Amino acid sequence: MKDSNTFREEHGSVRMLGLELPTDPRWVNLAEKDLAEILTDHAYCEQKAATFCISLIQRYPDRAALVRELAPIVTEEWGHFRAVLAEIDKRGLILGPQRRDEYVRALREFVRKGGSWEDQLLEELLVCALIEARSCERFRLLSLHLDDEQLKAFYHRFMVSEAGHYRLFLDLANGYFPEDRVKKRWKEYLQYEAEVMKELELRGDRMH
Repeated sequence: MKDSNTFREEHGSVRMLGLELPTDPRWVNLAEKDLAEILTDHAYCEQKAATFCISLIQRYPDRAALVRELAPIVTEEWGHFRAVLAEIDKRGLILGPQRRDEYVRALREFVRKGGSWEDQLLEELLVCALIEARSCERFRLLSLHLDDEQLKAFYHRFMVSEAGHYRLFLDLANGYFPEDRVKKRWKEYLQYEAEVMKELELRGDRMH
């Protein structure tokens, strides 16, 4: 059972990221039971993050700040993918098949359909920020509560990286859209995401 200091620390982390609901603490215990599964899901998450950043650059090439900021993120996320593959190999494990990400799928159901190309950009940036925030929170849990000291350090590095990505996507949104509009829509996403977290099955083989 977690002591009160740990409980306050983890809820403080959630508040810093803007998230309204912390991950169920049982998730780390479930993830630790089969590292091959959580590492596999993590690897594909990094791959999809790199691919999606490429997609945003292709769709919005006229947005100089977006292109400039996301180009190095593509390289970083692909490096993360390779780092997770290396960790899988080092442990004598095998990369499993890709699974559908129910968390991301649920977030995309909240994306406003139609509207202008500009409207869609705001939705995409906020979805990305939210995914990065939840990933950061979960990487932090792994860095604190896994029994494997090497993996704890491994996930601490990912936590730091994801925190930066979360802020980057929000900064891009605020750079392209009025702050009050971003703040209003971001709050709606946070409230919706909390409900998604309540409804999703708690699974140790999923990063989200």
